[in-house]
Amino acid sequence: MAEAHQAVAFQFTVTPDGVDFRLSQEALKQIYLSGVHSWKKRFIRLKNSFLTGVYPGSPSGWLAITAITVGSTWVHVDLSRGTISRIQRHLLTSCYFNLRQQTLLSALLFSTGVWILGIWLRRQMLKLLLSYHGWMFEPHASALFQTSLPKLPVPRVEDTVQRYLKSVQPLLDKEGFEQMGALARDFQQKLGPRLQKFLVLKSWWATNYVSDWWEEYIYLRGRGPIMVNSNYYIMDFLYITPTPIQAARAGNCVHAILKYRRQLDREEFEPVMALGVVPLCSYQMERMFNTTRIPGKEADSLLHLTDSRHLAVFHGGRFFKVWLYQGGKQLPPRDLEMQFQRILDDPSPPQPGELRLAALTAGSRVPWAEARAKFFSRGKNRASLDCIERAAFFLVLDEKAQGFSPEREESLSEYAKSLLHGRCYDRWFDKSFTLVVYPNGKLGGNAEHSWADAPIMGHLWEFMLATDQLQLGYCNGGHCQGVPNTDLLRPQRLVWDLPEECIQAIDAAYGEAQALADEVDFCCFCFSAFGKGLIKKCRTSPDSFIQIALQLAHFRDRGHFCLTYEASMTRLFREGRTETVRSCTGEATAFVLSMSDPNCSPLDRLQLFQEAAEKHQQMYRLAMTGAGIDRHLFCLYVMSRYLGVKSPFLDKVRGAAESLPSPNLPLRPSGAAPPALTNAPFLHPPQDSKRFGANIRQAMLDIAALMDVQPRQKAR
Repeated sequence: MAEAHQAVAFQFTVTPDGVDFRLSQEALKQIYLSGVHSWKKRFIRLKNSFLTGVYPGSPSGWLAITAITVGSTWVHVDLSRGTISRIQRHLLTSCYFNLRQQTLLSALLFSTGVWILGIWLRRQMLKLLLSYHGWMFEPHASALFQTSLPKLPVPRVEDTVQRYLKSVQPLLDKEGFEQMGALARDFQQKLGPRLQKFLVLKSWWATNYVSDWWEEYIYLRGRGPIMVNSNYYIMDFLYITPTPIQAARAGNCVHAILKYRRQLDREEFEPVMALGVVPLCSYQMERMFNTTRIPGKEADSLLHLTDSRHLAVFHGGRFFKVWLYQGGKQLPPRDLEMQFQRILDDPSPPQPGELRLAALTAGSRVPWAEARAKFFSRGKNRASLDCIERAAFFLVLDEKAQGFSPEREESLSEYAKSLLHGRCYDRWFDKSFTLVVYPNGKLGGNAEHSWADAPIMGHLWEFMLATDQLQLGYCNGGHCQGVPNTDLLRPQRLVWDLPEECIQAIDAAYGEAQALADEVDFCCFCFSAFGKGLIKKCRTSPDSFIQIALQLAHFRDRGHFCLTYEASMTRLFREGRTETVRSCTGEATAFVLSMSDPNCSPLDRLQLFQEAAEKHQQMYRLAMTGAGIDRHLFCLYVMSRYLGVKSPFLDKVRGAAESLPSPNLPLRPSGAAPPALTNAPFLHPPQDSKRFGANIRQAMLDIAALMDVQPRQKAR
């Protein structure tokens, strides 16, 4: 109760003598500091908005133009060629200002007009420069400086159809390819041009003709579980653990993340540059913090707040609220460590239904939306849910140690699965991202996918790890630097009142999520024979090397080829996200077949590999520069649904992957780790991620042998 009274700015008591007011100076001070912090933040945003709005111009540029123009009027030199005189004649200020003042005001207006015109002209020139992407295909690119990115162009229907047919040719027999070609020609001649016109109109109106539909129809309208199917995970350093103290690691990393958020809000980060040449769109960073996916019956939505001053924490089946600021200042790492240690030391048990409450976010979206509307729309449940959904992000203080151990080969897979789905009820999968800290000091993350793609989280993750290790550091005992403030209010335990019907819904969601997690056959391993440096020495892209190795491994594992998905970014354009690179090309399949052909010499195989690698790089460049296949076809399909017309070609394209059994669904490779596969016992041979992983390892070694790359004997 004492803590509650301290949080009230004033109290009053009605007595026979009147009303007795008592003011709390500390509470009033906190209110004042909070207001100062809020207005400072508004001022910084207003300043940044102004500077961004006039870029590539600047206030100093306006001042220089004004000084030159006004100075010329004093020496009777008219740089405006009569424009200042014409402005002066139309000013309705003759009765208020003398002639000299009228001339000065006219010069100011003329200077401002010249400044604005210069900004507009420079912007148009920069847009033209950034619309040129030939540097992607050249060995050495010229450095370009820019202020605004161009819009994503709409490819021609003819180009997209031809690229699509070429991409599926290695996967279809002669009859199937001829049938697909006939459907494609019919679409290209009849319905395609009509849909294309509407799509071009949308591209003129919208900032990006793909991104809004992609976010809505691919992510937010999906009704299945987002755990495993959509969310992705991020790992810690494998060989470095800065401290074995869980609360200390959490304190440093949370402080580093808040430091990143502060710099992001103040727009202090330099733009991320592609190959050091042009900046990438940073639009996705805007929703990194204070963001939650809200379930809906037909479609989900994203709740994004401009600011959040608290953190939601989960430990031992209980939820807590931790304030991140004191006196208008961000809590230092040592204070955060103390708060997290208080949570770890709290012996209170979970409330009825609280232990597996987060399983609602792991199951299907419709039951979660119905439960949210029925049980979390009022009272203490609403207040507690708001605390989680409006938090800066979500923190889990896990109870089981994880991490990579060279002595246990399966430890890395267990670590990855813990981050991918955990126990299905100890991650809030709807939050923009969840930071997971383990008892041994290791950590990781789980990120929701709809608000942004993985490179955005990668930028934050690198900043956090570098700040934790290189800037903040730890004392000799492994604790955070500094002395804790023991007067801080303790973390607030969230209170729930969950009826039996709600607990049944939680149990149903948990059962569905656990069944999905059990279906995941996961193998993650370290490949230390060689790295990208040796691959680059052979003048081969590491990405091409990995993708072709995956094709070779899959063919050896399954005996056939399949549609393969690799994500390429389109952030060279405004609000760009991703494009598909179809890495199962004709050149790649020719190389893979040559590896099992005894009549093919190593030199011929190397030549085929180089052709496949170059083809893959060409496909990747086309995807990055807006000339991909799948996003254009996706938007044409959505447009056909809006117009109420059917296209056999688009239906065939959309159903191609769905008509194949699960091992033939597009693979989603990530670095050197194999994709996660689901169990399918009816397949022959049955899927086995360990066997697939062994095939990937051997494929990489076999390709390296072709290039005469000698693997190192000692692991790095």
